[in-house]
Amino acid sequence: MNSNQKSNPLVAIACGGTGGHLFPGLAVAEELKRHGCDVALLISPKDVDQQAVKSASGMEVFTLPAVGLQNRNYFSFAGSFVRSLFTARRIFRQRKPGAVLAMGGFTSAPPIFAGKELGARTFLHESNSIPGKANRFLARFVDEAFVGFAEAGARLKAHQVTPTGTPVRPQFSVLSAGGRRAAASRLGLNSDRPMVLVVGGSQGASGLNAVVLSALPLLVSKDWEWLHLTGANDCEKVESAYAMLGIRAVVKPFLAEMDLALGTATAAVSRAGASSLAEMAAMRLPALLVPFPAAADNHQFFNAQAYVASGAARLLAQTDSTPAKVADILAELVENDSARAGMSAALALRHAPESAARIAASILSRSGKPADLPAKGGGALAPRTAGPKNLSAA
Repeated sequence: MNSNQKSNPLVAIACGGTGGHLFPGLAVAEELKRHGCDVALLISPKDVDQQAVKSASGMEVFTLPAVGLQNRNYFSFAGSFVRSLFTARRIFRQRKPGAVLAMGGFTSAPPIFAGKELGARTFLHESNSIPGKANRFLARFVDEAFVGFAEAGARLKAHQVTPTGTPVRPQFSVLSAGGRRAAASRLGLNSDRPMVLVVGGSQGASGLNAVVLSALPLLVSKDWEWLHLTGANDCEKVESAYAMLGIRAVVKPFLAEMDLALGTATAAVSRAGASSLAEMAAMRLPALLVPFPAAADNHQFFNAQAYVASGAARLLAQTDSTPAKVADILAELVENDSARAGMSAALALRHAPESAARIAASILSRSGKPADLPAKGGGALAPRTAGPKNLSAA
């Protein structure tokens, strides 16, 4: 990133660490590009980040040292924070950003402080109903905080909190019948059969895999297909389980084209990360949510609870799951057309299609380049009831 006579405003988006931070950040980045901005993505060294940004064309990508607080090791945390801060300063000295947006996680904190030192406007987005520690810490320092769930705003001590919903990438939209057939074919599936998608987030989920495998013997008679995204560790075990039962399944450790998977699926079994929920709402996909029990502040449970309260999903705690419960709920989601229609309608009300546009417009307005601000609407906030560049610290 250099200053060689570039006149477009530059916005830096710190969005590394998990798919839940990265993919909403990419959605905002695309919207900012549409308004004539240059965008720099600041990500972590994690493989999920490095793989996902390969499709981020027309953006500069920089890798920051990972920042995380593990096992209360504050010495290690402080060291990684300082290294990341120095790296962000070095990046921003090459070209000063007009604004910096943090999408969550401690990796996004150093760029906020580096940007403030140079006079940039600063922002954060919190996708979850219970804000993470990093965003709770950062909120008092930014000009504006955007939230995916309106109830999260009360937990952030920010100068201004704006409910926007959680951004999703433009390819996440309901497929036509022809689009669904094409997507199924690309995934090696038969679009004439119901398909159940199992997905544990960007890095898989062994606990969720076990929940589903326990129920498979009760579902052998169903004329369904399965697309099971296992994560790196369980792929062979899960593939063997389907094969032993003679169940048709495509099993992969990871899938980049999640829009195809969600568009093809009849129902899903999923964790309850906010980004995943927003994508399922965009594509009207009924789901059994099994929140990750060790998520910070149990935020996945509260995310799922918000969807269940509006009729947009079913919820089953991992500790309460039994094979019979899982099988019964999936049978309802796949085979009960009335139940699925009701959930699809509720999901439509959870969807906030203008989220990325509203965030981009606010950033541009505060940075001196006003853009058309989408009209306020319902969506998730008002349900009824390029190759990465590695820079070491300076």
